[in-house]
Order: sequence, then structure tokens, then C-alpha cells
Amino acid sequence: MSKTAIVTGGNSGLGYATAKKLCDNGIRTYIIGRNQEKTEDACNEIGGLAVPVIFDLNNLEGIPSLIEGIAKESPIDILVNNAGINMKKEFLEVTDEEFQSIIHTNVFSVFAVSREVVKVMKAHGGGSIVNISSMTSQYGIPKVIAYSASKTAIEGMTRAMAVELAQYGVRVNCVAPGFIKTKMSSKALDNDPERKNKVLGRTPMGKLGEPADIADAVFYYATSESKFTTGTILPVDGGNSIGF
Repeated sequence: MSKTAIVTGGNSGLGYATAKKLCDNGIRTYIIGRNQEKTEDACNEIGGLAVPVIFDLNNLEGIPSLIEGIAKESPIDILVNNAGINMKKEFLEVTDEEFQSIIHTNVFSVFAVSREVVKVMKAHGGGSIVNISSMTSQYGIPKVIAYSASKTAIEGMTRAMAVELAQYGVRVNCVAPGFIKTKMSSKALDNDPERKNKVLGRTPMGKLGEPADIADAVFYYATSESKFTTGTILPVDGGNSIGF
């Protein structure tokens, strides 16, 4: 029987690469995105197994009925919590509202979506959840305090969820991407040569990763290839997190 996946923030970058990988392997994938045009275009590009779902994950109250609606169409086997926002700003200038906004999107919505999906997975005998963290949870990076806090929370949640949900046959793992070549990262690094040199200088493999590298890691966790693996965090970073 064919499997069903949800990828949040799957209309661009790493989420898009992940959704494409799942669909290319015969997995029906619901792509949740805020922007209707962008999300529908992404699904059209990926092909028939990609289903657009237009929803703002900041609407926590709407998440239960969102997941219920998807589950009515088919059981959910895989959840990839990829959606997230970032903000580059000096620590002393970050407001309470800005900090809260990033925690709300990057942590609260991941929790709420996961909770509702686990209800479905439990009823159907299990599934796989893959969270996406970041290098900001592996070591300190300046000017991204809220993002760092949110992604460190995701890694802690991954371990706690894995231990508690194993009894239901639900595995929970996390991919920690290093510096990957996307439109967003290219723009950030190309405008900041010093940061780009620093990134490449401490990456033993000496280059940026490709979105497909992350998609491949997520696919491993999402499928039975990793059936005895839960609660782990996999840096896919060319050695950046252990580089000197």
C-alpha cells in the first residue's frame, strides 16, 4: 500500500527537495504552505503525488481540523516538520515580540502539528516524524538568538518525543542541515563574504551542501531503512559541526 506524507514549508528550498524526493519514490505528499501560488506551483512542478494545502501554521487553533481533514483522505505515515522562519539581528535589538514570533512558528506549530499527527499514527499502528534543526543548535552563531533557541528546542523535543512515542510505533528523528545552497542562503552568504569564508573555512569538505543532501537524509529517516532508529540527530553538514 502506498504511503502518505506531510511536509510543512514544502514549497521551496529544503522542504521542496524533500517533498520531491518523497513523491519521486511513490509517496503521496501533502505540502503545507502559506502562499497559495507558490505552493500550487511547487506541487505542479513535482507532479501528481504532490497535494497543495494552503495554511498558516501560526494558526494553532486550526491545526487539529487541518490534520483531521488530511487524515480523512488517507492515514498519515510520515511527517516532516520543515517550516520555520529566521531573523538576523543583534541580540540587544531583538524585541520580545520578535523573539516570541520565531518561537511560535518554529516550536509551537511543530508541537501542535506533531501532536495531531501522532493521534492519527497511533490509530494506524505507527509512523515516522522527521524534525529539521540547524547548525545553530550545534554551536553558537551570532545574531540569530531566537532561531538558535527554537532549533535547540526542536532537538530536545525530538528526544523527548522519541522516548514517549515509541510505544505507539512512532519514530522521531531530526536532521541538522549545515550550510546548504538555497536561494535564501546564497543571498545571505553572497552579501557577506566574511561569513561565507568562515562557513567554508570550518567545513572540512570545503563546499556548501545541496538541498538533495537533506532530502536524502530525511528519506532515510522517513522509511523502513531506519526502522530501528529513533531519537537521533543527524548533522548533514560536510563536517561543519565538528570542523576546526
